[in-house]
Amino acid sequence: MTTRYDWTTTPISADILRGALDLEQTERGVLPHRLPSQARRQITDGQLAMAESQPSGVRLAFRTRATAVELDVVATKRVYVGAPPRPDGVYELLVDGRLVDRASAFDGDTFTIDMSAGTAQTRPGPMETLRFTGLPDGEKDVEIWLPHDETTLLVALRTDAPVGSPRPSGRPVWLHHGSSISHGSNAATPTGTWPALAAASGGAELVNMGFGGGALLDPFTARAMRDTPADLLSVKIGINIVNADLMRLRAFGPAVHGFLDTLRDGHPTAPLLVISPICCPIHENTPGPLAPDFTAMSEGRVGFTATGDPAEVATGKLTLTVIRDELARIVGERAATDPHLHHLDGLDLYGADDHAELPLPDDLHPDPAAHRRIAERFARHAFGRGGPFAPQER
Repeated sequence: MTTRYDWTTTPISADILRGALDLEQTERGVLPHRLPSQARRQITDGQLAMAESQPSGVRLAFRTRATAVELDVVATKRVYVGAPPRPDGVYELLVDGRLVDRASAFDGDTFTIDMSAGTAQTRPGPMETLRFTGLPDGEKDVEIWLPHDETTLLVALRTDAPVGSPRPSGRPVWLHHGSSISHGSNAATPTGTWPALAAASGGAELVNMGFGGGALLDPFTARAMRDTPADLLSVKIGINIVNADLMRLRAFGPAVHGFLDTLRDGHPTAPLLVISPICCPIHENTPGPLAPDFTAMSEGRVGFTATGDPAEVATGKLTLTVIRDELARIVGERAATDPHLHHLDGLDLYGADDHAELPLPDDLHPDPAAHRRIAERFARHAFGRGGPFAPQER
């Protein structure tokens, strides 16, 4: 027997969306963005444009008595030529902070990327409807976390009872910027990325500005963070600078200073935590650029390799080891006049011993178990007693 519902349709707006900095109205639906339009106009990098449109940390949030919810979406499925198929993105529904259901859209637009040829093309696809039923009776706060690594157009939200804005949580807003590791690469679910796990453990509202391939000290990212209301800030810097072979040591220091200066223009006294890279053996002492490991792809797996010459470190090329030392120096100097600035060595989150136990499956990104370990250590360091994000420090 098919249950019939008396559906109420609620417009998708900023009032019921968390973790997005902008909403783009398109002909087919609403597209959440994690960078504002002014910043997007300055992006010339297709990788960053793709990454910021993937809604890591973005969730619908509303209060309702509904026991059934439908969400119409158009997902963008990425296909890498020669690589294994990617898993479908996961939508997670939470009631009063507790996970109660998951769903996936199995079709949608297809974005095909040929890394060897340097080409990409999009084929439009269908809308899909996700249905969540059996929610508990009574008034409750509902969140639907969108796939962290799958661009998602939101077409319509329907419920079998009216929807209102969620109650204020009273939790501090944590604004975090980092690379694909912060974005959630190789995590299995949107609430399973290390920033989402750490935010849940620390009792914070996450705004995740982790961009796959895009933590490059871009001024427009710093300005977006400057202008975003937040109580706690963190930046995880290093791996993308190295694997993009973006700059030399001479430019790196001033770029870090400039980024931090801009953050302080908007958040002069907020706790600000600078995190250096976690362990990544291919780049510890070998500069970029990074390249796909086509041998691994021919064997049906994804892998990456560093192609730089370690001898060039002496002339200013960057490695993770060099960047860790430089970040520690910069933060140490700035902290003399900025008591709310803090440093965290990424090796304390995931070091060589962790790599031996939980190796990076593609030589670059942590697996779900490593995401959880990083989150637990970050939460203990940042939100624990005496930590930079601990309540008594705010």
